[in-house]
Amino acid sequence: MGLDNRIGSKFLHAGPGFGGSCFPKDLAALVQTGERVGYPMQIAGAAALINEQQRNRMIEKITKEIGGLKGKTFAMLGLSFKPNTNDLRDSPALAIAQELMKQGAAVRAYDPAALEEACQTISGLAPCKDAYDAAQGADALILMTEWNQFRTLDFDRLKTALRQPIFFDLRNVYEPERVAAFGFRHISVGRPSKAPSPTT
Repeated sequence: MGLDNRIGSKFLHAGPGFGGSCFPKDLAALVQTGERVGYPMQIAGAAALINEQQRNRMIEKITKEIGGLKGKTFAMLGLSFKPNTNDLRDSPALAIAQELMKQGAAVRAYDPAALEEACQTISGLAPCKDAYDAAQGADALILMTEWNQFRTLDFDRLKTALRQPIFFDLRNVYEPERVAAFGFRHISVGRPSKAPSPTT
C-alpha cells in the first residue's frame, strides 16, 4: 500500500489516530450508506472503531507509564490534527487532553497555530508560549502533532524543565536511542520503549 503513489508510506505511520474533517466524515458517510441499503461496510466500520480505540490506547499507555493520572501535569506539544494548520476538527490531541483532565491531570499545551482556539474549546487547558514553557514543572512531555519545530527539540533544556525525563512520542518523530541518550525514557507507538542507560 505504501508503494502506491496515490497513498504513500506517510499515511501508514503509527500514531494516536487520524482526525480532521474529511476522512472521518467520509468514513461515517460510507458506513451510513451501507446501513441504508442493507449492506454493512465492515472494513470502513472497523477502521472507524479502531481509530477511536487508538486514542484510548494512548491514554492507557500514558497511565501505565506514569502510574496513574490524578495530580499529574503533562506538557502537550501540538493540538491541531496535523501540522501546518490550525484545524482542530476531530483532533486526537484534543480528545486525549480532555480525557487526561477528566481523570484528574493538568495539561500545559503549546501549538504554533491552534493554541488560542483550543483553549476556547477545552476548559482548563493551560496555554504556554513554547515547548519549553509547556514542559516547566510537568511530569512528562507528550508530542501529539509533528510540527517541524518539534523535530529539533533541545532535550537538555527540556530535561531541566521537566520534573521527570519522560517523553511520549505519539507520532514516532524521534529515534528512541537518540532520546534515551539524553537521559529520557522514550515511549512511542508500535515500538518498544527505550530507557536511558545507567550512565546517562
